[in-house]
Amino acid sequence: MEIDPASLELPDRYKLLIGAIVPRPIAWVSTVSPDGRANLAPFSFFNGVSSNPLSLLFCPANKSDGSDKDTLRNLEATREFVVNVVSRAHERQMAACAEELPYGESEWNLARLASEPSAKVKPPRVKDGPFAFECELDRIIRLNPGAPSGGNIVIGRVVWIHAAEGLVNAAHHVDAARLDAVGRMAGLTYCSTRDRFEIPWGRKALEG
Repeated sequence: MEIDPASLELPDRYKLLIGAIVPRPIAWVSTVSPDGRANLAPFSFFNGVSSNPLSLLFCPANKSDGSDKDTLRNLEATREFVVNVVSRAHERQMAACAEELPYGESEWNLARLASEPSAKVKPPRVKDGPFAFECELDRIIRLNPGAPSGGNIVIGRVVWIHAAEGLVNAAHHVDAARLDAVGRMAGLTYCSTRDRFEIPWGRKALEG
């Protein structure tokens, strides 16, 4: 099968993208509005992009009418956010936070989640979460401004990290079993990171 993306309707492009690029880590992003109202939303177009400077990105698409999602509105105004890593312990609360609420209405209350203050930014972090990255906004790249579902790339510089007790060893290796992270597949399907294996790098990967 050969597919010209220009010939596809927008929902079909999305289905191919999320069905083929799997599993995807989930950024559970906390922001606050200029008047201090907290927002929490999950995004599965997310990754780390640089260790120098320590940076990550996530991609909030425009709403169906082309307007900005609450997360993007907040961080453009305040220039701060927190990315919480999603573990199995919070998987259902994370999914609940995908509910579209009126601007300023709290996903924290909807999902009955407790928060904790951050160290260097105003948005709070998820209490008892395994990992949280406090970020200051570096830049926003708008791929299709004002268009329905238009893509936006948010790049943030990590200014502080919170890790659950016992999750990171003295050599700064993360215990994957304790992290127990959740990833996104297509549709309503998710996966865990429990099935793990090792492969050597380079030519040795072809041996055996």
